[in-house]
Amino acid sequence: MKNFELPPELEKFRSKFEATVKPYVEIETHLTREVNPWQSKFAGFPYLPKNFDYPKTPEGDYLYLLAQINFEEVPHLEGFPEKGILQFYIGDGYGCDFENPTSQTGFRVLYFPELDFNEDNLITDFSFLPTLWHRKYTPFHTSRSSPPVTKDCFALTFTLKYSPITPQDFKFNELMGEEIWEVFEEDDLVMDEYQTRFESGHRLGGYPSFTQSDPRERLPEEAEPYILLLQIDSDSSDSDKIYIQWGDMGICNFFIKESALRNLDFSSVLYNWDCL
Repeated sequence: MKNFELPPELEKFRSKFEATVKPYVEIETHLTREVNPWQSKFAGFPYLPKNFDYPKTPEGDYLYLLAQINFEEVPHLEGFPEKGILQFYIGDGYGCDFENPTSQTGFRVLYFPELDFNEDNLITDFSFLPTLWHRKYTPFHTSRSSPPVTKDCFALTFTLKYSPITPQDFKFNELMGEEIWEVFEEDDLVMDEYQTRFESGHRLGGYPSFTQSDPRERLPEEAEPYILLLQIDSDSSDSDKIYIQWGDMGICNFFIKESALRNLDFSSVLYNWDCL
């Protein structure tokens, strides 16, 4: 994939950008109330067998569904599952422990490799949960002019795309060199144009974006690197109804080691969010 557009000021770095290109799956959201238990979604209620305990914090507080990805709905992405449902839950206050970002106490990642399509075997009554839209410090927000209902959520559609490295990625300087920063510093609009084209939005895989810094910079260099699993951006496309906003227009990322992803082991996922 070498036909992507670059700002003219960055054309002299094209060969370096081309060497970093990775596939990713772009995620688009669609506000709805009509989703089934197996469907990919942000917010809403999860696919959950009756013999499975709903995820909670150690204090016994219920987490809520942030995202559910049914990989049979997703274009094939090398190294990622081809089937099953992957779920991300977080708690009030976004559930992130910045001192120990792999500790799944305030968040949880669950994977169901085989699905049961008999609703009689699934939890379908979630009246025991606090209403999502009345929780404090959640990335899901509502418009005063359009009160939400319990079933409001975002259905998802997926598109396979390709992207060069993002400037916030911790490997950017190593792969692109220092000279490119002279161009960015000469004209902020060049950086803005590049970021708008390649960084914003929700995605599976590829390169991440941040409003602050890449948390992987703080990990031991000898450790196996983490790759992007899921990114959920602030999203005001349905701001007249419900919308997604992490703090002050922030972004959230989940990372995983490639070996763990190959083994479908989601017990040590690294979770981070930041904002302006």
